[in-house]
Formats: sequence, structure tokens, C-alpha cells
Amino acid sequence: MPRSLTIKKIDGKPGQVYYPLQLDDVPRPVPGPGEVLVKIHAAALNHRDFYIRQQLYPGIGFGRPLLSDGCGTVVELGPNCSPTASSLLLNKLVVLVPVLGWDSDPNGPEDLAKYAVIGASNRYPHGAAQDFIVVREADVERCPDHLSPVEGAALPLCGLTGWRALVTKSRNAKPGRNILVTGIGGGVALQVLQLGVAIGCNVFVTSGSDAKIDKAVRMGAKGGISYKTEVWEKQLQKMLPADRAFLDAVIDGAGGDIIAKASRLLKPGGVICSYGMTVGPKMDWSMQAVLKHIDLLGCTTGSRVEFQAFMEFVREHRLRPIISRTVKGLDNIEPIDRLFQDMKLGQQFGKLVIEVDSTSPLDKSLI
Repeated sequence: MPRSLTIKKIDGKPGQVYYPLQLDDVPRPVPGPGEVLVKIHAAALNHRDFYIRQQLYPGIGFGRPLLSDGCGTVVELGPNCSPTASSLLLNKLVVLVPVLGWDSDPNGPEDLAKYAVIGASNRYPHGAAQDFIVVREADVERCPDHLSPVEGAALPLCGLTGWRALVTKSRNAKPGRNILVTGIGGGVALQVLQLGVAIGCNVFVTSGSDAKIDKAVRMGAKGGISYKTEVWEKQLQKMLPADRAFLDAVIDGAGGDIIAKASRLLKPGGVICSYGMTVGPKMDWSMQAVLKHIDLLGCTTGSRVEFQAFMEFVREHRLRPIISRTVKGLDNIEPIDRLFQDMKLGQQFGKLVIEVDSTSPLDKSLI
């Protein structure tokens, strides 16, 4: 019988509770008009899922499958799918669109009442941590042919967020621009690094781990500095090109004192694009940033149009997301819990992925 990985509701306060995982037996879904049935091969974790388990994320849907990132094979078409669905989607590997209710508006979701990230959401029943999922035909994207199911599952939410942060919001996704990516090792940060290098940007990184910085440099970063270093921004200043000794943009997921640090390095009119605040839910805005005309831009997820553009870029440049670790089997609860522990401790370098269907022909070199 098909299975679904959910969280069990227990008593506790936000930030103190930690909802346990549970595996539920569910009926095999049937696609309706304009829908497709996808057999999930792999699903990936995001920080969002860790926050959901701590009741630190809004709109939690108990009893609904976890995880927004999934990759699988379309095994059945519902009635009234498009004439090309049989040739383009049936028996083809696809990636789930991780966000619903945002079509194309570059400013933000057209209707916030309909917008949500899938996975344990009280707005939509969808989630990648299950054996089968029914979604609209428009809510899947063909997986690039050069990627395995594990790699396909590692793309959606982090890739979409990274694309929107760097390409749509920062206005500096251009060759020769100096981009700082903080907290390298996380999924979004690594996607921004890969995108920036492919575009021709000079990407610099921060991390609390020298090993992660070394890996980033091997991936194409021009340099990196530990944020544990006293006045690290002065050390980073020395790494910038002599003919462009400033940052054009900062892509940040930590928060904390990044505004004070980055304001000293950014050009007048430079951009700080914030997609998260793992240090804390608030940041101080400084007069120094105001006087330098620095823009602070919030960014989370992206539109369907942006997701399609991101996937086309991955396909064209044959990018491969970085996989930190995988676990076999949706019923392997204790090892899946240890993936969440990796995230809690910040041990990962890349995505944490569950091989939902361990019988699928996954790329064993990634394990």
C-alpha cells in the first residue's frame, strides 16, 4: 500500500516542540481532469521542513506529506490532459513545482491567499514525501536528462529561491560582478554559487568551516572567509579584484550583523538580498546603509515562470546540484531523523535526500 511521511502533532510551544515523524498508509491517488500521477523516486529536505517540526513555520498541515522537493516518473494521465502530455510527460522523469499560487508576477504572488509552498501545508494537500502524488499537469517540469532522480529532487525550492535572489532580485547576475554568498554549504547558497559561476560572476563565500570554503573554491568561488574571523569583512576586502574593489550584491540567508558588515564592502546602490535569517528573525538597519543607497530586498521561493527559467538554465549549462547525503527508504525513520540532525548541526554541504523508491535506477555514485 502507498505510504506518506507526515508529522505527529504533540503538545509544545513553538521552538520547544519537535514533532515526531510518522509513516501513514494511504490509498493510491487517482488523477482527475488535467492531472498526472507521479511515482516519487526521491525527495529532499529544506530548512523549512526543520522549522515545521519545531512549529516555527506558518500554516502547518498535520497529516499531510512533508517535503516540497520531489522527483519521479509520470505513470498515469488523467482525462483532458494536453495533447502533448503523452509524448512529453508519460513515463518521463519530472520534478515537482514546489510552489503553488504564483504564476508570473515578478513582484510577488498574484494572490497571497492562494500561495503556498507544498509539503505539510494547510493550504494544499501536496507533498513529496510519499510514494505517489497527483498534481496538475502544469505543476511538473521535465527533469533535465543529465540528472538522476536524486539530483532532480535536490533542485526545486533551493534552486528557485537562489535563481530569484541572484537573477531576478539582485540585478547583478552579470559577468564580472562581485557577489558575496553567505553560509556556503546550505542548499540555496550552493545553488547561487553554481549559478553565479556559470554566469561569469566573481563569487565569494563565507562559512564557519574552512573545509566548506575549500570545497566552494574548488567549485569556482574566487575566495572565501570564515565569519568567525574578527572583522572578516576587512579580510574579504583584500580578496576583491583591484579593478573592482567592492561588492555588487550580497545573497544572504543568515541575517545577524550582515548589514553592518556588508555595507562597508558594497558599492553605492549595492544590493543585499535576504532569503532567510537563521541567526535570528530580525536585522538592524543602519544609517550607513541608507547613506550608501543600499537596497535590502526580501526573497523567498519564486514564480512558475522563474522556475521554468531556472530549469532551462540548469539544462543548458548541465548544472548538477551538490548532494550531501542520502537515505534509502521512506520507512527508514531513524536515518531520516538523522538527516534532520545534520541540518540542525549545520553539518551538510549540499542537499539531504530520501530515496523514496529504493528500487528505482538511481545514480549509486551519489550515495
